[in-house]
Amino acid sequence: MTKHFFEYYNNTILNHWDASAISDFDGEKEYTYGQMATEITRLQLLLNALGIRRGDKVAICSRNCANWAISFLSICANRGVVVSIMDAFTGEGVENLVNHSDAKALFVGQSVWTKVDIKKMPNLSVVLSVENFSLLFAKTDELTAIYDKKDQLFQVAYPNGYTRQDVDFPTDNLDDLMIINYTSGTSSEPKGVMLTYRNISANVQYSQETIPNSVGDNEVCMLPLSHMFGLVIEFIYQVAGGCHVHFLSKTPTPSVLLKAFKEVKPYMILTVPLVLEKIFKAKIFPALEKPVVKFLWNTPLLCKIVEKKIYEQLMEAFGGNLRWLITGGAAINQDVESVFRRIKFPFVVGYGMTECGPLICYDHPQNEVLGCCGKVVTRNELKINSEDPQHTVGEILVRGEHVMLGYYKNEEATNAAIDKNGWLHTGDLGVMDSEGRLFIKGRSKAMILSSNGQNVYPEEIEDKLNNLPAVVESVVVGRKGKIVALVFPDTEYLKKNNLSVEQQMADNLIALNKKLPQYEQVAKIELVDKEFEKTPKRSIRRFLYN
Repeated sequence: MTKHFFEYYNNTILNHWDASAISDFDGEKEYTYGQMATEITRLQLLLNALGIRRGDKVAICSRNCANWAISFLSICANRGVVVSIMDAFTGEGVENLVNHSDAKALFVGQSVWTKVDIKKMPNLSVVLSVENFSLLFAKTDELTAIYDKKDQLFQVAYPNGYTRQDVDFPTDNLDDLMIINYTSGTSSEPKGVMLTYRNISANVQYSQETIPNSVGDNEVCMLPLSHMFGLVIEFIYQVAGGCHVHFLSKTPTPSVLLKAFKEVKPYMILTVPLVLEKIFKAKIFPALEKPVVKFLWNTPLLCKIVEKKIYEQLMEAFGGNLRWLITGGAAINQDVESVFRRIKFPFVVGYGMTECGPLICYDHPQNEVLGCCGKVVTRNELKINSEDPQHTVGEILVRGEHVMLGYYKNEEATNAAIDKNGWLHTGDLGVMDSEGRLFIKGRSKAMILSSNGQNVYPEEIEDKLNNLPAVVESVVVGRKGKIVALVFPDTEYLKKNNLSVEQQMADNLIALNKKLPQYEQVAKIELVDKEFEKTPKRSIRRFLYN
């Protein structure tokens, strides 16, 4: 039986009223569980008085912050539908999505407010600031008058003050629409994914059953809250158990992250492979190439010295209190994963997508094997659309309580994604072993058909190419029957080692093709002059480079 995420909240707030709940890592806002519940209720009463009713859409577009979380939960407490929009969109993009979603109200950050035109969003009745919940726009004088009486609304509802006994957020709407999430995918333009309270609650329940957390645990929320992994796994699930979530509003550069990890000491870190690969490329792999270290690393028994040292260095870098390091969203470099497995770091590769709110596969570190991304989570089913799922690659299909309703006002896209039997066609390719472990081989839309009819999965070639000297990142594409690798070079490495980029890439091409079967041979390497454009979860938007 699915447990509504507000059931967790009602219980946690009751029992931990004075514990720290949410705060801005790089700001001044901080709320205890009691203060959080009070502000949610205060804002929910205001929304209702402003005419926002059950099922009405309310958009949020802002950087990560504690008040983003308060805004989100107040909409849910009002039985509404949250429209989450990335603040990185252009002003015109935000306007288009607000209009497309039929939002009646908007919570907005100042940086976004300055780039949108309210006249181009005619359906909005009110706009509130995420920073301080001040009124930025009201369609009528009557709405302005209601806003001005917001404190009286709260006093009338709770004349004796708001206490833990008053906390009773609604839990009877599991099958109502909860979120329309507009997200940039790697192979298409944004679509509005419709997720219900059941979809999100099932994700939260699985997470609490698998990795329960409690008061005293700390988390850094670094992924955008407009992205489902950041929203559900770094925020909603964390607060459900009593964790203290620290919202990071700045761009999560390595220096910013290391500072946050050192100060917060998170028990869990959710990140993307790109971040881990940069850490390894900068710190771990160069050390392993030193003659003495290399000798110890490859010598039985003595290798334990190096393994222990790497483990300690990584644990210190991540804050020293880490129990879970979870990555997903893209394929992880196998050399990086091999080191994590070898030193027995608490490292997990998961699999999910926005359309499943977001979890599809997960497992505990001790159960995972190299290249695997876990087993299907409870309350869901997974299958490979292949005659021989263990050996022949096929599309990954999933069905269950995590699967979305569809795409908002896009029946054609919905029917293309979810078949008549309820299976969501993920667009990802993989195989599954006899134990039910999933191994992803790539995106079906990214797959290249070679001249001799062989299926080529670009991610597998990129995995090898990205380990070669002076390669920051790469995208492998098919062009006129040939395989071409686009590379963003590491100019600092080239300058430091006095190397020619042309000669280094020529050497890389030879070294790469020695590692590849004949049908995967790369014809040439083309250089690009800037990093590849990415989604919020740092996946490369491949469709831009075909």
